[in-house]
Amino acid sequence: MTIAPTLQKYLDQTVTYEQISHDPTMSSTRTAEACNVPGDYLAKGVVLRRNGGYLLAILPASHHIRLSTLEMLLGDKVALASEDEIAQLFCDCERGAVPPVGECYGLDVIVDDSIEAQREIYIEGGDHATLIHLGRGEFARLTADARHGHFTAHD
Repeated sequence: MTIAPTLQKYLDQTVTYEQISHDPTMSSTRTAEACNVPGDYLAKGVVLRRNGGYLLAILPASHHIRLSTLEMLLGDKVALASEDEIAQLFCDCERGAVPPVGECYGLDVIVDDSIEAQREIYIEGGDHATLIHLGRGEFARLTADARHGHFTAHD
């Protein structure tokens, strides 16, 4: 598989990016290692349930979400979505390869401040063997309508 069609169409219309192929990996941390990319530069998407809908949280691969902090920031309860829910939302992506881009999938987005501090950002392409490389400005364009805040801790 290559970049998920929904994601590729959105990227092609919105930003300039570079596609990087790599050996298949099954986690964002392993992807960062395989591509010699610092974990702080690799954005991952985490799908959460919120108010009967879904929210995509974007954070560095080297971080984990503090759900209680995110709930205080949002003023709402959140919970991790199930693998089946995620597969329905990202139907053109391989299972477990959630691209950290929500707009093209109809999702509200919140971005952790720590990922935006990076000068370059890498994101999953919707499969387990493709990374997308973006400059900070291009990533900012992808997340321009997103909410922002600090809701993670470094692993």
